[in-house]
Amino acid sequence: MLHLIGRKSPLFAEDINEYAGMLHDLVSESSFLVLGGAGSIGQAVTKEIFKRHPKKLHVVDISENNLAELVRDIRSEFGYIDGDFQTFALDIGSIEYDAFIEADGRYDYVLNLSALKHVRSEKDPYTLMRMIETNIFNTDKTIQQSIDKGCKKYFCVSTDKAANPVNMMGASKRIMEMYLMRRSEHIPISTARFANVAFSDGSLLFSFNQRLQKNQPIVAPNDIKRYFVTPQESGELCLMSCLLGENRDIFFPKLSEALHLITFADIAVKYLRERGLEPYLCQSEDEARELVKTLPKQGQWPCLFTISDTTGEKDFEEFFTEHETLDMDRFTNLGIVKNQPIFDAEKIERFSSSINEMKSRKKWEKMEIVSLFHDMIPGFGHKETGKYLDGKM
Repeated sequence: MLHLIGRKSPLFAEDINEYAGMLHDLVSESSFLVLGGAGSIGQAVTKEIFKRHPKKLHVVDISENNLAELVRDIRSEFGYIDGDFQTFALDIGSIEYDAFIEADGRYDYVLNLSALKHVRSEKDPYTLMRMIETNIFNTDKTIQQSIDKGCKKYFCVSTDKAANPVNMMGASKRIMEMYLMRRSEHIPISTARFANVAFSDGSLLFSFNQRLQKNQPIVAPNDIKRYFVTPQESGELCLMSCLLGENRDIFFPKLSEALHLITFADIAVKYLRERGLEPYLCQSEDEARELVKTLPKQGQWPCLFTISDTTGEKDFEEFFTEHETLDMDRFTNLGIVKNQPIFDAEKIERFSSSINEMKSRKKWEKMEIVSLFHDMIPGFGHKETGKYLDGKM
């Protein structure tokens, strides 16, 4: 996978090796709850914990199918541990989950990897509201439960798109970070911003596999460059932030020669050539759909590489802003945003009450929510183009 994203070596190998003993000791003497543990990042984090033999590892996710695959994957790769390893197919926002926490809830570390991560989720007001519920309010709820149960540490995943956000997904995570600052006065919290996870479920790179399996054209933007980490690297980053991060730390990958920008189109070309196929550049969706009937037999695959013009796409990626304080010395390939417990309690309460009022009346418009986001994030760079990814192939 590394060569597809333009790299030759793992990103965090030096830091993982340097802290190997400490990480193993901390995991082996601790209990863990992983929320959203059957998603791509959640599975990676769960495996990083499992292979270091925790005393207790409970995994919660709304997808029972993905949980089943997670268990098969772990059993096939690592086998078994003496500790208590269980999975639970639960919705974090449900009464059943609350009962589960009430019945036990005794964990040293709670890691929350649940999120709505797609920019396309802002296209309608209903999915957008679920994004807010998942990324902000469920996070806040599970932190309070961790405080009530006396947990040692809480970790949740953020995104590079939270730094100077231009889309609602990134903005929701930025607002989540504000809620974290408020709760950090009562429990140590750390988080991580990182790049796209290569071939994660639902991602554009993941869809390359689907397109080939279904004998369909590959479509990708040729003007957007992104940073990529592998699933294992995403798990390592989250684990190090959880176990080694201080209160309010935000971990992120350092920009270096090992981590560089690459376009989706470039990855598509590498991906096809690895499979013995030569990309054939098409000029339209119709042409691509027609040529896929014949070109694969000739060792070619129809591709449509286009310029992005949809709502929420950011021209470039960044892991921090010029106003944030950084520690770039502690780790070789990890940087840290250092935060003070600075938050506007009045704004947070106003946001919460406004969202709850919308939900209680079961009626809201997208622009109502956009206006609230602008209130929370001055200078929020959201730009509505009227075009969304669901309107493209």
